[in-house]
Amino acid sequence: MDLHTRQAAQAALTEGRRAIVVEVTEALGSAPRERGTRMLVTRDATIGTVGGGHLELKAIATARAMLEGDAAPRSEHFPLGPALGQCCGGAVTLGFEALTPESLARWPEPAPLFHLQLYGAGHVGRAIASLLATLDARVDWIDEREEEFPSVTVLGAPWPAHIRKTCVDAVEGEVRLAPAGAFYLVLTHNHDLDLRITEAILRRGDFGFLGLIGSKTKRARFVHRFERRGIAAATIARMTCPIGVEGVSGKEPEVLALAAVAQLLQAASRRESIAGAAAAATA
Repeated sequence: MDLHTRQAAQAALTEGRRAIVVEVTEALGSAPRERGTRMLVTRDATIGTVGGGHLELKAIATARAMLEGDAAPRSEHFPLGPALGQCCGGAVTLGFEALTPESLARWPEPAPLFHLQLYGAGHVGRAIASLLATLDARVDWIDEREEEFPSVTVLGAPWPAHIRKTCVDAVEGEVRLAPAGAFYLVLTHNHDLDLRITEAILRRGDFGFLGLIGSKTKRARFVHRFERRGIAAATIARMTCPIGVEGVSGKEPEVLALAAVAQLLQAASRRESIAGAAAAATA
């Protein structure tokens, strides 16, 4: 993702390795990546993507030629259909420049897709956290059992800095520390703990997404308790339980994790669309 690409650029600059930054400076019509997307090209590696296919092959070739010769900044325009044989039908302009402190300073750190509080470090929690390790998201991973946090992801990779493990006794107290509009996934080892955490989130009321692992029966029981405790029905109705996009079968932790992360991305996309529409209405 773009965050990881920028981090790789920072590392290359710190280590004194030469690289070329390839940036989508204009995207017209049906283009594979949006304006501002960047890719880093070194002599022996590429990090990130400007869209793949023939477009990217030509971009890498141009960047490698710059590393071997003239590294002056330049721009190239690519009609994707007629020039490259890609079926997107749009057009892309790519900018090329050497990686320098100045070019890195012009490279903004991407905003996270969402801020998630992930409660539970069991099998499903580990699988979800491993998937989120590959995305531009900020994750507070919370459990009262420190020994349950694995030292590496399910694929053996080290945990990135944006996955932050938190071990505390009264985990429901962490709810108040989340920013407004945060996403929440509650999937601990204990139903009573799930209840306390979910109630704290509902009482805040300013969540962007709230997912609770469990069956329709669990949802009904929790809803009944929340209603008896005076939580508004409209707020309770915003709770998602069971979690995961519809149409995905299987109860393996990895399958549940894929369905849950897809649902988080859907929620993030809806929020972005709503924000974009609101901005356009006031422009």
